[in-house]
Amino acid sequence: MTPTFKKWLTAIALLMVANMATAQTFDLPQLAEQLSGPAVVRGDFIQEKHLRALPQPLTSRGQFVLARDHGLLWLLQQPIRQDYRITAQGIARRSEQGWQAVDPQGSSARQNQLFLAVLSGDTQALQRDFDLQLKGDPDAWRLLLTPRGALLKQIFADIDIQGGETVTRIELNEAQGDRTLIRLLDSQIDDSLTAHEQRDLVD
Repeated sequence: MTPTFKKWLTAIALLMVANMATAQTFDLPQLAEQLSGPAVVRGDFIQEKHLRALPQPLTSRGQFVLARDHGLLWLLQQPIRQDYRITAQGIARRSEQGWQAVDPQGSSARQNQLFLAVLSGDTQALQRDFDLQLKGDPDAWRLLLTPRGALLKQIFADIDIQGGETVTRIELNEAQGDRTLIRLLDSQIDDSLTAHEQRDLVD
């Protein structure tokens, strides 16, 4: 085997390895496509609010329903019962009179809007306000959001999101030191909403 032929074989081998590595790269468009694929995702959540002034986190539990074309139902069950609806039109809270719009200002409203963007895989919307760093593969990935603008930097230090087929964990680290950890458990994918969910999100 001549030296020239060996060089050609080496070059071809390196090119094949490089192509395989490129093919295996998991990027933001792929993540967006993966998360936006299911029509409906349902599951349970546990939310822990860690405040610097308290030795133990404030814990709440409930269920969520994410509909690709409509929005998010966030159904709090413990320690109190309260239903929220998050859509492109804004945030609403269920009352005896029906759904009532929530004040769109403040960090809580901002967090809820971020939940919708994150869970639905809207990475283009997230990129308008954050630098995005993605690691991992389709089965186990981690996305770190670092705020760009001065206003968001006053609210968040960063947001850490993890998942596989769907989002499983969201951690919001606030600029003042508090943090919120949300774990999404037992997520199930479905093709359609129930009649009750349809009324809450669409009608």
